[in-house]
Amino acid sequence: MPRGQNLYFKIYGAVRKIPKGKVASYGQIATLIGSPRASQVVGWALRTLKPTTNVPWHRVVNKDGMISIENMTTPKEAQAAKLREEGINIEEREGNFFIPESYWWKPE
Repeated sequence: MPRGQNLYFKIYGAVRKIPKGKVASYGQIATLIGSPRASQVVGWALRTLKPTTNVPWHRVVNKDGMISIENMTTPKEAQAAKLREEGINIEEREGNFFIPESYWWKPE
């Protein structure tokens, strides 16, 4: 298996651990897989997922708690809708969606 593909599988495994109703940052996922400087790679890995995936990609946001999936086939409004379905209250400011700190996942 190519090394990059193995890294993507690690990323997907970490994202699957985010509980329903919680979010994590790209950097947090990168740290969980042992590559703390790979937050951008986390984003790239999530972009490759098919719409029918069981990886909860929508639970990953940027370090400021903002939905930041511009330039993707899925608009940020769709990610916000998925998070709201899980009971997450989202703050809308100037066309951006922010997740309050109380919804951030804090793994042990």
